[in-house]
Amino acid sequence: MFGLAERRRARLRARPFPSEWATVLDRVPLCRRLPRTDLSELQGHIQVFLAEKRFEGAAGLAIDDAVRLTIAAQACVLLLHRASQPFPKLRSIIVYPGEYAAPLEEVDDNGFVTEDVESRSGESWALGSLVLSWDDVLADVDDPFGELNVVLHEFAHQLEAEAGEMNGRPPISDPELRADWAREMHTAYAEHCRLVDRGKPTLLDPYAAESPSEFFAVVTEAFFQQPRRILVALPGLYDVLRRYYKQDPATWPLAEGQPPTDSRGPESLGRRLE
Repeated sequence: MFGLAERRRARLRARPFPSEWATVLDRVPLCRRLPRTDLSELQGHIQVFLAEKRFEGAAGLAIDDAVRLTIAAQACVLLLHRASQPFPKLRSIIVYPGEYAAPLEEVDDNGFVTEDVESRSGESWALGSLVLSWDDVLADVDDPFGELNVVLHEFAHQLEAEAGEMNGRPPISDPELRADWAREMHTAYAEHCRLVDRGKPTLLDPYAAESPSEFFAVVTEAFFQQPRRILVALPGLYDVLRRYYKQDPATWPLAEGQPPTDSRGPESLGRRLE
């Protein structure tokens, strides 16, 4: 069965990439920054992704090629050079027109449970589904220099889900990288939480202090969106991400109009994700 699936995927990757699809990719800043040598592989991953994953519009959103391709292209950047099976636990991507209401349950130190509703721009589940706000996807596309990328964030959660749970530790077969990953992630996460607890400015979105899982997702966003900032400020963390993703985005061409270095200081970004 595995062999049949791989042969089917090979056929999908070999198909000519429709020119109208390539036009959509040209509008996605992350795809424009990719080394040209990666474009063919990315297109192959996209063809497999679109054949195997189901898109569902919620709250009246119509799913068209622009929606499917804009999301699939950014998600598949995470697969380059490292994965032939795209997000194996994921079955459906649910897309709302904008932020959506989600139930929230919090337990305090005394065990009291508080139930509420909050607005979210995305969330990811280990058992087959992922939710996105289309307005937020477009906002990220329209801000090529920004740190936020809701698609990268939620699909990073799908990578760690391959290990069985979302705990900030995606499957890593190389024992040396696994050890380096644990050390660098723990050190960077602990320091980030210390700064957040003290109300100090942080390089990363303060939301990364929520859990090791959220830290991994936020760091993935920053690694692809603001790689030079991470390389300069957290070189050890950048190195394990580079080795895990088998990509080095700090060496990619700058986006049109992007300064050689990002001189912005740490800032609170305030997006609510899960």
